[in-house]
Amino acid sequence: MMKRKEFMLGAIAGLTFAAAATAGGVIDWPSANAGPVAGFTGRLAPTAGASGLAFAPPQGAPLSFADIFAQVAPAVVQIDVKTRVAGGSQRFIQIPGLGAVPVPGAEGEPGEGAEDEGTTALGAGSGFFIAANGYIVTNNHVVADATEITVKLADGREMEARLVGRDEDTDLAVIKVDGTDFPFVSFEETAQPRVGDWVIAVGNPFGLGGTATAGIVSAQGRGEVDNNTPYTDYLQIDAAINRGNSGGPTFDIYGRVIGVNSAIYSPTGGSVGIGFAIPASVAKPITDRLMRGETIERGYLGVEIGNLDPFREAMGLPPGTRGALINSVTPGGPAERGGLRYGDVVVALNGQPVTTSSELTRRVGQARAGDTLRLEILRDGRRQTVNVRSGTRPSQAELQAGRGTGDGPDAPAPAPVGKVVAGLTVAPITPALRQRYEIPAGVEGVVVTQAGRGNAQGFQPGYVIMQARTRSITSIADLEAAVQAARSGGGDSLFLLVWTPRGNVPLAYELPDPE
Repeated sequence: MMKRKEFMLGAIAGLTFAAAATAGGVIDWPSANAGPVAGFTGRLAPTAGASGLAFAPPQGAPLSFADIFAQVAPAVVQIDVKTRVAGGSQRFIQIPGLGAVPVPGAEGEPGEGAEDEGTTALGAGSGFFIAANGYIVTNNHVVADATEITVKLADGREMEARLVGRDEDTDLAVIKVDGTDFPFVSFEETAQPRVGDWVIAVGNPFGLGGTATAGIVSAQGRGEVDNNTPYTDYLQIDAAINRGNSGGPTFDIYGRVIGVNSAIYSPTGGSVGIGFAIPASVAKPITDRLMRGETIERGYLGVEIGNLDPFREAMGLPPGTRGALINSVTPGGPAERGGLRYGDVVVALNGQPVTTSSELTRRVGQARAGDTLRLEILRDGRRQTVNVRSGTRPSQAELQAGRGTGDGPDAPAPAPVGKVVAGLTVAPITPALRQRYEIPAGVEGVVVTQAGRGNAQGFQPGYVIMQARTRSITSIADLEAAVQAARSGGGDSLFLLVWTPRGNVPLAYELPDPE
């Protein structure tokens, strides 16, 4: 049995001390074609004069990472932040799948003054100079809520920093300190790291500044690590990443930045050998725009989507059909105004095939507000085209505020009414049932008034079945016909799109044996 893995940001360390690293200075940056780092052969074998070695590393393994670390460490900084936390002395961060997780060691200090309610929490992360005039790259989640930002340099200096800009959709931010001639590092824009290539992570884990860990790129294209960063295909690395490493750089063996450390998978909060870095191909264009003072804006449809693959068979679609399934449409948003509906399957955008929900999200994000998006969709088993004028994507806070979190009323349920279909008691939506279950206007279908025995798939009274297979449900007869069609085709499951108080949920409903 596979052990359960939980997502945890490799973010904020609560410890407040740091070890000094090597002194700064102008760095003579090597490149893959311009010759080796001083003292490093590039052949990854013992150098001349190393006859006293107990063993020679195999071909492809470096003799040591020490020369690389000496070159790049002056550009890496520790970032200490103060944030205002209302109503408590412990700082929490929201982790997908875990909820609110306390930050170790982030002790709060009582606020001062009548207007200063709440507490001050301390946290720390990592960052790195990207320009000689003081621009520093880090993670958005390190500095997003900071009221004060202090940067500790490798030579021991401490400097106040200001926030230049941030992009929560890629978890990137740029801060700045005053001064010139800071040692800096550069993003690698051309040579793409391969699975198996060496990497070095440098940062401030648990407040222990100046820390280096090494490993390899263990996977690429991890696009669904964090739902809050839908525009990033992460690099997966096995160099140890811990709390406080967030925002620090991942280097290749030429001292070039190939990623920005951002997250880990861990059941404990410590490294278990699976870390994630925002690749340079994503980080550089975003940080360049932030340095210029630009606000990052992206196109917006106003839909919640998911991958089609888990539901293709249950929807009765041909094998090989690929696309993005629209689970819900934001009222008044661009998609609704353009005529998109829940249950539509987007198979192409502007003439190019769409194979996954992530692909659709990123390609829509590349549009500008006002651009026309030509979407080819499957609806009711037929292919058609819908044109939607793109909006501007709201912030994460605005998107979250628009999602209901209620669980419905707490009063006892009335006696179930309706007809049993495939193990569920369903009824037409009447004004009384709409009021009873607080079903919003515009939600149509049949309402579940009693779940089946066992209820393994989580149905609750008040849920509304809006679609079965590829067709909208307007009556109990529609649902019965969909069940019969699935069984006639030899299927043992039926695609349903279900309204719940927490949002629309697609599922492949396991059909019970006919009675």
